[in-house]
Amino acid sequence: MAFTAKDVQNLRERTGCGMMDCKKALTDANGDMEKAIELLREKGLAAAAKKSGRIAAEGLVFAKVDPEKKVGVVIEVNSETDFVAKNADFQAFVETCADAVIDQDPADVDALLAASVGGATIADMLREKILVIGENLKVRRFARMQGDLVTYVHGGGRIGVMVQFKTDVAQNPAFAEYAKDIAMQVAAANPTYTTKEDVPADVIAKEKEILTVQAMNEGKPANIAEKMVMGRINKFYKEVCLVEQPFVKDQDMSVAKYTETKAKEMGGSIEIVGFVRFEKGEGLEKREDNFADEVASMVK
Repeated sequence: MAFTAKDVQNLRERTGCGMMDCKKALTDANGDMEKAIELLREKGLAAAAKKSGRIAAEGLVFAKVDPEKKVGVVIEVNSETDFVAKNADFQAFVETCADAVIDQDPADVDALLAASVGGATIADMLREKILVIGENLKVRRFARMQGDLVTYVHGGGRIGVMVQFKTDVAQNPAFAEYAKDIAMQVAAANPTYTTKEDVPADVIAKEKEILTVQAMNEGKPANIAEKMVMGRINKFYKEVCLVEQPFVKDQDMSVAKYTETKAKEMGGSIEIVGFVRFEKGEGLEKREDNFADEVASMVK
């Protein structure tokens, strides 16, 4: 019996299993949907899939750099509870995923899950961890960069940062300390952009529109309102652009000024090219446990 891509998608939606697993199950079952579900259950895949609907917003953000390849990664793998993040086996799995990103340069999470490490795919390893740990686990996202990089992990995996530099003083021991300061700045101040030039024109236009209305509502004449808006736009830059932000260790200087000072001390040049900042569970629905309801359900 033939089957279509829509059948594969339907099976995936019904079981929560991976697309390739669903395709293989339908092939082995000659297109019979119920038989394919049975095959997936027999392999233990559907058992792991049952957990896939449960909220996973805890877990771990991990970051590392391979100094020889000059490649770095920040990755987030989620679990249902923060307890799992302290599990050494789970931590090792997260690092395996990070190494696969560095070594194999997958295009996206699906490609990472299909990546083979030591004869098993990341997806296979993930299912095994779900079955052993007993929680829903998800490889949520990753970012990969090349060049002169530094990574920083804060709060035991709550925040992960990677910063990319263009510099001729990367081998200077003082550079490592400076770079860590910048990574900590990103973790603490949570900038959105690296420089003013990185802010999209439509974002600035919208901000100016909002600030102009605010100024006019304060009863300011148009010429004064325009000057006020420019001043407030500069303040906006200092909030959202990394190099414009006040340096966290010395609020009297900007990150750009701190960078310039350190580059001069080291006798070279340093440019902050970009950064990535992941915060565990950001943007995800959080699990809300109601202890009273849980107890009530147990005594029914």
